[in-house]
Amino acid sequence: MDAARERVIHRLSLQARRYPDLDIAPLQTDDLPALDAAFAHAIYDAALRRWLTLAYLLEQSLTQPWETLEPKVKAPLLAGAAQVLLLDRIPPHAAVNASVEWAKQRVRPGAAALVNAALRRTVELAYFGDGDERTRREAWTDQPDEIPMDDGTALALAAPVLPTDGMSRLAVATSHPINLLRSWSKAMAIRDLKSRALHGIARPPTILNTAHAKPEAPLPEEFMRRHALPGHHVWTGPHEALSSFLRSRNDVWAQDPASSSAVESIADLRPGLIVDVCAGNGTKTRQLAYTFPEAQIVASDVAEDRVDSMRGVFRNHPRVRVVPLKGLDEFAGKADLVLLDVPCTNTGVLARRVEARYRFDDDRLGELASKQKQIIADSIRLLAPHAPGGQRGRILYATCSLDAKENDQQAEWVNRWHALSPSRLRRQEPQGGPGEAPERWTDGSFSVLLG
Repeated sequence: MDAARERVIHRLSLQARRYPDLDIAPLQTDDLPALDAAFAHAIYDAALRRWLTLAYLLEQSLTQPWETLEPKVKAPLLAGAAQVLLLDRIPPHAAVNASVEWAKQRVRPGAAALVNAALRRTVELAYFGDGDERTRREAWTDQPDEIPMDDGTALALAAPVLPTDGMSRLAVATSHPINLLRSWSKAMAIRDLKSRALHGIARPPTILNTAHAKPEAPLPEEFMRRHALPGHHVWTGPHEALSSFLRSRNDVWAQDPASSSAVESIADLRPGLIVDVCAGNGTKTRQLAYTFPEAQIVASDVAEDRVDSMRGVFRNHPRVRVVPLKGLDEFAGKADLVLLDVPCTNTGVLARRVEARYRFDDDRLGELASKQKQIIADSIRLLAPHAPGGQRGRILYATCSLDAKENDQQAEWVNRWHALSPSRLRRQEPQGGPGEAPERWTDGSFSVLLG
């Protein structure tokens, strides 16, 4: 078996053991040749992005429920089915044989027989026409005998095996847990629900924030296209060229328009001191530094490894200071603006954070909402009593969530209990989907100014 498939199946066996709390660390392929690495990532991404789709279709070919299988058996099934159903130009016999061989070597002969039988029936489900090609339809029409593909087409199946109930079928077809879809359906029409779910199976483009690019340093136009929203470009070149370009420039960085929207909404303010409490990897911190060239900025995060990473990013920066969370005590009562890009369910970025959909449930949503309230309450002490213009310091609250409990309801809570009035609310619904122009793509987000 080739090294790429070996790497993927091994990692999927670990993920199957953790599911639904998947490990977000990327698949490591630095030691593989470039083509093998790309192949491994294609299989792995397809398996994670369409986990529920693959599990459901595989279960049609099993003699026992999917959930009863051991993780080491699920892994070669997922890898094989991802290649058979979702990837192009992969000989189905090669995908099946590799998965069977892995099960034989890593599990036992009986497991290999199960994998062989299930995957061969899956091949029959996908390759049922004349010749050795799968049947594609021009567009997905939500029928029980088709699944949507990431290029906007639909894969026709040999039989109408998807659920007859519309919500259950959408959950299977787009690999979104049905409880997540039901949560969304309370606030939107079915047409919009389908669009949001399809957004999650598309491969998101790499979008760069170019709003602050220096005029004297031209952009590599051969690798970039203008995004529909000003100040952003879609990267179209190879990954290696992107890495080289970003290393050479500090005035351009990867950032979706939905992410940059929060800081853009307050660009007319003139804060003297800004505290970025949940700075993460420092993307919005960098945006703050360019948007407010006269402000001093303090960045922190609860995770020590992120703080260490930001220290490297902003080393020798004249206006950005990185401190551990406890170091924020020094700035109590001094901040004109506090940015809270809080931890959330990530439901606005499920195309980029595919694992987030599987761990969604009401209990976790409630836990995150409580944590967000605590972060807000703890951060109010940082606000200056009199910011520039005679107004008290303000909080810019932001999430990449689509849920009102993390967004509008938090703004209402802050207003009720802490007398910080909401303004400049921005809500970005995810835009773009399979087969649509990358220039119109955006993630989902929410932001509001409190004060």
